[in-house]
Amino acid sequence: MAMDLYRKIIDEIKDTAVMILLWNQGEPLLHKNFPEMVKYASQYKIYTHSSTNMNYLPDPEAIVDSGLDSLIVSLDGASPETYNKYRVGGDFHKVIENTARLAEAKKKRNSVTPFILWQFLIMKHNEHEIDRIKQLAKESGADNLIFKTVQIYQKEDIEQFLPTKEKHRRYKITDDGFILKKRIANRCRRIFTEPVVNCDGEMAICCFDKDVIYKIGNVRDNTVKSLWQSPKLNRWRNVILKDRKKMGICLNCGEGINLTVKG
Repeated sequence: MAMDLYRKIIDEIKDTAVMILLWNQGEPLLHKNFPEMVKYASQYKIYTHSSTNMNYLPDPEAIVDSGLDSLIVSLDGASPETYNKYRVGGDFHKVIENTARLAEAKKKRNSVTPFILWQFLIMKHNEHEIDRIKQLAKESGADNLIFKTVQIYQKEDIEQFLPTKEKHRRYKITDDGFILKKRIANRCRRIFTEPVVNCDGEMAICCFDKDVIYKIGNVRDNTVKSLWQSPKLNRWRNVILKDRKKMGICLNCGEGINLTVKG
């Protein structure tokens, strides 16, 4: 996202926004202006939250100085072998090293932020590593660790990724494939609370509309508020409140179900 577009968005939402999530489908730390973007939102007392695969961390002190409030670090394996089965092309050791570098930068700056939250997707090939990942989280300097169920997209994923333990799954297996354990209720918190703006300015109906199938408009040509309250978006809200199963993207969405696993 270009900085002029980003500033336009922040300027329009600064009086009403509570939090900004600085990621969608990409890797936010690759953005050369990431610290500047955080600072620009932070000056208006907007809570800043981001998520990274932590394979790239050019300047940990710049991240701390930016005022970033919290950061999710995705680490889905406690060894290079298990990590690379899902994070293909990633570097397990870099994630460990970069997390430690960020934790050290926090100490150096005497800062409690960003709150470092390690996230571990439980899958078939890594569910035996839960105790090991707890130890690694402590050693790395992470502030917290959460375990999350994995999202799958096709029948083949059942055998490849779905954990063997029932409590580690968000799906139940059917003759045709799989469905969510919990029924899809006619409600959605996100479509009423979280505008999603992509890097080109296109507003999406939600973060799960990865290819912007449901066109709302572009914030370059409109205000965020006008699109957020537009008849187009309200029409989709009404569909969800009446019969959410009509929305194809809702059938495998985690909204309204518990995605984390205790322990």
